[in-house]
Amino acid sequence: MSPLLQTPEESTAPSRSGRKLARTTMGLERDKKRHGDFEDRRGDTLADEIGIVTTAPAPNGVDLVQESVSLIEYVARLGDFRSTQRQECYSLVRRMKSLLPLFDEIRFLGSAIPPNGIASLSKLKKVFCSAKKLLKTCNEGSKIYLALESEAMMVKFHAVHEKLCQALDELPFDEIEVSVEVREQVELMVTQLRRGKRRKDTQDMELAVDLMAISSKTDERNADIAIIERLAKKLDLNTVENLKKETIAISNVAKERGQTSECVEQIVEILNKFKQVFAMEVIDVFEDPVKPKLLSKSGSLVIPHEFLCPITLEVMRDPVIIATGQTFERESIQKWFDSNHRTCPKTRERLGHLSLAPNHALKNLITQWRQTKNYKSPNTEGLASPQGSSIKQEEISSLVEELSSCQLEVQRRAAKDIRMLSKENPESRILFAENGAIPALVQLLTYPDSKIQEHAVTALLNLSINDTNKKLIANEQAIPTIIDVLRNGRMESRENSAAALFSLSMLDENKVTIALSDGIPALVELLEQGTVRGKKDAVTALFNLCLNQANKARAIDAGIVPPLLLLLKDKKLNMVDEALSMFLLLVTHPQGRYEIGQLSFIGTLVDIIKKGTPKNKECAASVLLELSSNNSSHILAALQFGVYEHLVDISETGTNRAQRKARGLLQVMKTSDQLP
Repeated sequence: MSPLLQTPEESTAPSRSGRKLARTTMGLERDKKRHGDFEDRRGDTLADEIGIVTTAPAPNGVDLVQESVSLIEYVARLGDFRSTQRQECYSLVRRMKSLLPLFDEIRFLGSAIPPNGIASLSKLKKVFCSAKKLLKTCNEGSKIYLALESEAMMVKFHAVHEKLCQALDELPFDEIEVSVEVREQVELMVTQLRRGKRRKDTQDMELAVDLMAISSKTDERNADIAIIERLAKKLDLNTVENLKKETIAISNVAKERGQTSECVEQIVEILNKFKQVFAMEVIDVFEDPVKPKLLSKSGSLVIPHEFLCPITLEVMRDPVIIATGQTFERESIQKWFDSNHRTCPKTRERLGHLSLAPNHALKNLITQWRQTKNYKSPNTEGLASPQGSSIKQEEISSLVEELSSCQLEVQRRAAKDIRMLSKENPESRILFAENGAIPALVQLLTYPDSKIQEHAVTALLNLSINDTNKKLIANEQAIPTIIDVLRNGRMESRENSAAALFSLSMLDENKVTIALSDGIPALVELLEQGTVRGKKDAVTALFNLCLNQANKARAIDAGIVPPLLLLLKDKKLNMVDEALSMFLLLVTHPQGRYEIGQLSFIGTLVDIIKKGTPKNKECAASVLLELSSNNSSHILAALQFGVYEHLVDISETGTNRAQRKARGLLQVMKTSDQLP
């Protein structure tokens, strides 16, 4: 056996017939030889990263195999990954783990590893280091950042896949005497990786529409709250604990990218919206993402995490236990309940009762700790509830009864009160629905009184923020009636009807119901005739509806393309990004490509690529790439409009996504022999 691979326990090389037995003990041998601190090593030096040739000793087979195995074992222990990259992460970890039998066989070779084998193993280890870094980011990084950069992260996964394929292709299987079985497994994995690369990525359009809506809408109405709650749930940021962790992760992103970068500002803005919805204090993530400012004066004093109230993040004086077993400061949790919340602020579970039990054991520990550390907590102002004053069950029941009053004024006032009370209070939406408000409000939609109609449709919009209520509203056959208000109501009622349809369309079955009830033509009509706010509501609802493939054709048949073109040309409306995002969705449909891919539209796209904002250019390049990937004549037309030099500029100076799209367009030009 080669001295490189011989261990103190092995005086002779194992025979081929004995390798299978040796491989079965591989796990035990790895545990004996693995260094506990390896998982904290970087793997590559700075010299390795930038390609400087150093005089360090040449790597040997044992080290490379052991380090590669340790890297695989490290990523296998990472656990859960961020939802936006979860599938790619688990796939990459699975591929890496499938290479363990290969390293088992290499470790127990009967001959020395040739120099080209050492070089291939070294390259393979570097790929594993890159994979480890990428997977750690997806395990620990900011969920909001990873959602915004999902396309860039996909590019990084493809880069790791390509490097992994190259490294495995270069392995001299014959010379290192790997068994046919293991070699076939490796070759199959490489084939699958390459097949996956050829498969076109599909963007999470539901995530895209949520991010677009909360980032670009200018009016702060309840449609935004619906999006925020849905997005928080999708990103697993709908508990106080997870939002605290996200705050820390975002502060790390800010340190890397700078506090004033556009990306960081957008991330912080979204985080603050999540916190406001879930009744958390909005703090400056750049100062101290964990401890409140008042506690930072305590210097080096370490406060046990268990002593802090999850709501105020301050040391508790009177800790009490609620139904879920969580402990809070009495004053803080009582204010939470007084604001008509019936859920645990930490776990978001619905509470079986609102009783408070003193936590005497914890209170004694805190008292002893205060005395020992001579700790004096600052005066606290308590929890300010963003949901406003509490409402009682009697008031809710009374308002629901008044919706069926014989007096129009009483009905009008009741509908208005329900509209206002359900605007920002999540628990009131549940209580109103449980007390029968939804059928009564749907009935009011048919009333000729315009004010009653407006209050009723807006109240239904507010109630529809709750996912259960979305189903209840649809089950009451409200969608056709809401569409009727969208067609014939006053402008504000029409706008809020469009916002209600957007909220309801978050359920896939409602997307179909809205389309079959002729909701799409009514929304296109509002897109043409509405105010700026109405146009925004209409295009957002249409975007969400067109996540359904059949609805794309319905929107095109309803005449959506001309009003979208007007949005591109009228810069005063400030809706270029929304229009381009809608076009990007429509060009994935053959009928959409036919309708959109006219010469004048290509000229408009090129004009935006030349003169638009960075975000405009990014969206326009995305649409042009989608069109050109299906028809090379579009790229020829764009070249005739003078797009080439601007694409070169964007590929170097644009946003990250714009750079990728510009490079993609330049590649299309190259492969179709259209480069000037």
